[in-house]
Amino acid sequence: MDRDCAAAERLARGLPLGEAVDCSSAGAWAALDLGVRVLAWESPHLLPAHEWATGRRLRWDWDSPLPSVRLWRTSPTEGELALALCHPDGRIREAALGRAAGVPALLPLLIVRCADWAGPVRERARVLLARAPAPDLAPWAELVLLLARRVQGGYALDLLERTLREGPVARVEGLLTSGDRATRRLAHRIALDRGLLRAGRLARTAAGSDDGVLQNLCAEAAIASMGEEDRDEVLAVLLAARAPRVRSAGVTALRRTGRHGEARPFLADRSGVVRACARYVLRQGGIDPLPLYRSMCATPAAHPGAVAGLGECGGRADAETLWPLVAHPLPAVRGHAVTGLRALDAVTRERLTPLLDDPSSAVVRAATKALLPDAAAFSPQWLRDRAAAERPRAVRVAAQRLLRAAGHTRITG
Repeated sequence: MDRDCAAAERLARGLPLGEAVDCSSAGAWAALDLGVRVLAWESPHLLPAHEWATGRRLRWDWDSPLPSVRLWRTSPTEGELALALCHPDGRIREAALGRAAGVPALLPLLIVRCADWAGPVRERARVLLARAPAPDLAPWAELVLLLARRVQGGYALDLLERTLREGPVARVEGLLTSGDRATRRLAHRIALDRGLLRAGRLARTAAGSDDGVLQNLCAEAAIASMGEEDRDEVLAVLLAARAPRVRSAGVTALRRTGRHGEARPFLADRSGVVRACARYVLRQGGIDPLPLYRSMCATPAAHPGAVAGLGECGGRADAETLWPLVAHPLPAVRGHAVTGLRALDAVTRERLTPLLDDPSSAVVRAATKALLPDAAAFSPQWLRDRAAAERPRAVRVAAQRLLRAAGHTRITG
């Protein structure tokens, strides 16, 4: 049976809700909703409401005038209610809502039904959710955001945002470190709107996050809100960040604070974006970065990134400085030299081809990128030989990229 049906089948066989479903997982509830429908199609005999599919209409004992199926003549269990809330028949889902509204364990399915495709089910679920205690919705922010992608999924999101914007600060704080990326983003946006986060904390969040959206959001907010008392702390954290987009925000902020000269070390940053920001800040401070680059390239091992930077802001004559560095013993220098030559539009296929066999995969990738415009000049058979299984992975990938760039889509070996 399809994996999506596993939880639904466990419920149908009588397992308690807490054992059949990972109740803490937003994805598990969405999967259960789908799984019950699949189960009703593939194994309708497992569902308590299977008589509906056969056309035999018996009255149930719920407070509903609907002619329906033989459901539970005693109080239904949470598992039975969960099955009814996900049933393919909208009348069963709608009737189950009244029983489920006061069951805290089934709040996730009440949220799911707010995005139901059937209007009567959707509207009843929304009325019931609006009556639910506001604090109960925040723990299900991940599910709300997951369902917000659906056509009818905006209601619960609007309700959640309203409770976070108007409710206790602790409710927002609890979501800032959520394991769900979308939830963290929403919580930080609301926290910023409410003025709950200080500049230092925002800088640390930007530097410590692996989410590009959150990095940008928090870095920009940290810079915008920093004052004299925390300026040094904010800039130090941003400038030392691992993520290039955070470092670049910190470098750009040096201009705002009048500390243009402190951008000099970042001329040799490993990231091209950060190098570009450093050049901009220095120029705004009246400092020409080109002589600095030429000076740093005299000792390239100490400043590998400066080798690429020279190509990014230099002239064609600077290519003569870069070509000898293609053979430098340090891989970082070789790779940045290739990047600089490409920026100067000074690539020569014959001189760079040997780097396709470089022991450093980073250098091989840089050389491949530089040679892609000349891919058609390579012998297809030569490239296919290099794509053979016994070649190092970096060499194989380079050959395959060049073959595709040359229009040779069939790769053998």
